[in-house]
Amino acid sequence: MAKSKSSSKTSKSRSAGKMDSVTLADQKILRGTGGETHQVATGDVPVLTTQQGVPVADDQNSLKAGSRGPTLLEDQHFREKIFHFDHERIPERVVHARGFGVHGYFENYESLADITSADLFQRPGEKTEVFVRFSTVAGNKGSADVARDVRGFAVKLYTKEGNWDIVGNNIPVFFIQDAIKFPDLIHAAKQEPDRGFPQAQTAHDNFWDFISLTPESINMALWIMSDRTIPRSFRFMEGFGVHTFRMINAEGKSTFVKFHWKPKQGLQSVVWNEALKLNGADPDFHRRDLWDAIQMGDYPEWELGLQLFDEEFAEKFEFDVLDPTKIIPEEDVPVRPVGRMVLNRTVDNFFAETEQVAFHTGNVVPGIDFSNDPLLQGRNFSYLDTQLKRLGSPNFTHLPVNAPRCPFHHFQQDGHMAFHNPKGRANYEPNSWGEQGGPREAPEAGFNSYPEHIDAPKQRVRSETFADHYSQARQFYLSQTEVEREHIASAFTFELSKVETPEIRARVVSHLLNVDKGLAETVAEKLRLKPMPQPADAAMPTIELKESPKLSIILNGPDSFKGRKLGVLVSDGAPIDLLKALKSAVEKEGAMIEFIAPHVGGVEADDGTWVEAKQMVDGGPSVLYDAVAVLTSPEGAEELAKEPTAKDFVSDAFAHCKFVAYSAAATALFDAARCDPDGGFVELKKTGDAAAFVKTCRDLRFWERSA
Repeated sequence: MAKSKSSSKTSKSRSAGKMDSVTLADQKILRGTGGETHQVATGDVPVLTTQQGVPVADDQNSLKAGSRGPTLLEDQHFREKIFHFDHERIPERVVHARGFGVHGYFENYESLADITSADLFQRPGEKTEVFVRFSTVAGNKGSADVARDVRGFAVKLYTKEGNWDIVGNNIPVFFIQDAIKFPDLIHAAKQEPDRGFPQAQTAHDNFWDFISLTPESINMALWIMSDRTIPRSFRFMEGFGVHTFRMINAEGKSTFVKFHWKPKQGLQSVVWNEALKLNGADPDFHRRDLWDAIQMGDYPEWELGLQLFDEEFAEKFEFDVLDPTKIIPEEDVPVRPVGRMVLNRTVDNFFAETEQVAFHTGNVVPGIDFSNDPLLQGRNFSYLDTQLKRLGSPNFTHLPVNAPRCPFHHFQQDGHMAFHNPKGRANYEPNSWGEQGGPREAPEAGFNSYPEHIDAPKQRVRSETFADHYSQARQFYLSQTEVEREHIASAFTFELSKVETPEIRARVVSHLLNVDKGLAETVAEKLRLKPMPQPADAAMPTIELKESPKLSIILNGPDSFKGRKLGVLVSDGAPIDLLKALKSAVEKEGAMIEFIAPHVGGVEADDGTWVEAKQMVDGGPSVLYDAVAVLTSPEGAEELAKEPTAKDFVSDAFAHCKFVAYSAAATALFDAARCDPDGGFVELKKTGDAAAFVKTCRDLRFWERSA
């Protein structure tokens, strides 16, 4: 079902502005050419206007040169809408308010001169300084780390030809297709304005009302209801540039590219009940995890991978490569590793660096260029507004974390906090002052946009090639393991259980019927939804796509326990030989180990050795660890069996499908916690069993228990 997507072509079967009347469960809407939702003022419903009172004809599409062309600067409605949105939050970021930044470097594997003239890709082995900020999207600065949310994954590369920002997420698709809808999306996701809650959650009416009336968001809805939005660590999640970009070589040849960051320690997430308890036990869990790893020298690494393709592939691909709600499966276009990123230094001051860093999708270097993705085009408008409001001056690039590491020369002057003003007489060009006249253009070495030919009318319209809203959502769902599918169904059930309006719940289920009937029926049954709604009227029918195993977290986990953490619950009289063997095996694996005791000082082992404890049992729950062990004396186990938090330690580890090592004496605690040891429990009878247990932990979870 390939569709022509040439930039010189516009929508074929329907003229710009023509809309069809359709029904989404209880709501009658008008649908545009790209499948987008339009709601028109009738009767007593007021007309939407700009802040100047000008009536708005189309609030779904920015003004473009043709249906697939670039967004036009003259679009005053979009400009006003995004300008106000950028400035509505004081003093924190509107989105990505809670973040954590670290320093590191990018090391190039090989020369990429054949596909890009970007300087950092020319010399094998060359290192480029980077600053990376991980973040949540919806929560405020004081929210908890392990909320169900998309994670920002923004990388600033300080190249020799200027700063290049890859401003991405840990999910490769997005909710909307046109940036003009971004304020609506975030307003719907944030706290409801009349009550100021819920914080850092999408489990409320406004969010799901917006999603249910915006079918283009359904693919992203499947992603956010997956375990991708509750990662175990920043270190164990992927990053994506989301949009299609271009790479341009020295001869001017263009190659489309999508950017991927692949964690070298594999993917890993937590389960939902675990996430809820983590936010109570340690709301800074992700920050602390990354801080601790870097401080102990366990530097996290990612590989930068490129999906490279040409116009011919773009024309033949089932979906539009300019549509940010779609992926190109790795099985169709493999990811080519081109370098590695190592994060090895924490910031000196959180405010000066993590809070004041400013990213911008428009910050690209020669050899990198944009596509006409309408969401990317709008983001390129938006970010400078955001930095001006948040950092208070157009001179935010003078801040050390934002300043280029290469020489820079320009005529921009004055403004608040101007640390660098032009020297001498010249503050303009052209001028007559020769060598004293300041910098000049560099036609060959400077940034040049790809000379894409565009011959199209100015119009507000969505391309028909954006109208398939369900096929990739189905592909994503079917590409998950059975455990992950169960988690997705449970997540939809939980979120919709917090929605108070039954019609909204039914509307979401009507969309899920176009994704997978079994998923929709499971969610409807758990919600006791009666009657079952009809499938939502689809702009295009769902097509069957081949499964993509790369979309599963469980299928792309690590091959070792490296970087993970084992929590060992101990008591006085614990067997010292097993403690030492376990500690040695964990450290040999490159993992971390912490001892949890009835008292924070520690315990006395069976040979009189004092074992220091990192946590007290009531302050070190098992949710903080990837796997656990219980090594006690018989008397110690009996005492711990009387302690509710010790029983929780074991029962939570059991419920969250974690591997559990134990000494024979610990069974009294298991009995008290009502946990029957299964295949995920490993008894340590001799010191050699410790290494075998750590090897078992490489699977991260004993998922058979969840059944």
